[in-house]
Amino acid sequence: MWRGIEVTKNETDPKAPAHVELSEQLDDSILMPGDVTIDVEFSSLNYKDGIALTGRPGIVREPHLIAGIDLVGVVAASDDSRFSAGQRVLVNGCGLSETHHGGFAERARVPGDWVVPVPAGITNKQAAAIGTAGFTAMLSVLALERGGVTGDVLVTGAAGGVGSIAIALLSRLGFTVSASTGRESEHDYLRELGATTIIDRAELSAEPRALMKQRWNGAIDAVGGTTLASAIASTQYGGTVTACGNAQSSDLHTSVMPFILRGVSLVGINSVFTPRERRVEAWDRLERDLDLSILEGTTSMIGLSETIAAGEDIIAGRTRGRTVVDVHA
Repeated sequence: MWRGIEVTKNETDPKAPAHVELSEQLDDSILMPGDVTIDVEFSSLNYKDGIALTGRPGIVREPHLIAGIDLVGVVAASDDSRFSAGQRVLVNGCGLSETHHGGFAERARVPGDWVVPVPAGITNKQAAAIGTAGFTAMLSVLALERGGVTGDVLVTGAAGGVGSIAIALLSRLGFTVSASTGRESEHDYLRELGATTIIDRAELSAEPRALMKQRWNGAIDAVGGTTLASAIASTQYGGTVTACGNAQSSDLHTSVMPFILRGVSLVGINSVFTPRERRVEAWDRLERDLDLSILEGTTSMIGLSETIAAGEDIIAGRTRGRTVVDVHA
């Protein structure tokens, strides 16, 4: 028997919050189809997890699922020749907690194409601390590199999981980072990560003009809405802006002018359906380019029994950096 956090939709009222509970007596009979069975050790808390854990709609698409979009653990059994029992592995996204049982459990079974070996230089706990947020940050950095971006880069939602790791990566790679946050208490934290300039969130939250003063060569945006529109309108000629979140809003009211007159590129970052080859590339780069010692100061640990309550905190913006879930605690 093993434990997991289950989300059950209200079948009679689709608009009602889903029921979320920690179940103590689950077994392998509920596992979904897959080639690789994993003894899960750690998961992590992401904004999407907060939506699921608070019973809100938009993430869990099945009537009943185990939550958690990340998992890290050890292969228990595999019908996929690429993996063997005892191997350290991870899964980010790929439909976990959306259409497939996720990582807030002590056991999982998934298709082999979703599974990535944990790099040798990264521990399982560190892999969970990086999680989807760090994976998304790395995909965003790769997109900036493909766009030829150098020099000044804006990071929005800077104190969150994606933002924190993006700043750490960019600063180590030689970029100059401007960090946008609405929390004055986090300024020192962001500078420790490598940000050189702090921008108040309110400065980017007002409705922007079609074109604004050119301030940075690229941007990694994790919040959407007017913040993303402002980032686009203030990006230098030929720059690249990546979009990976909608914590502020999923709306984007902007103009074609930055794209036509300045050649700005807007690149969407979807960590859920990233091809396996790019997943492996991103994790190889995380092993090489992320100062893992940074994780110690940006990561907190909770047990599975504390995870449901933590969902409200991440939705309310009360979390900093990354939260690792020890599924055995």
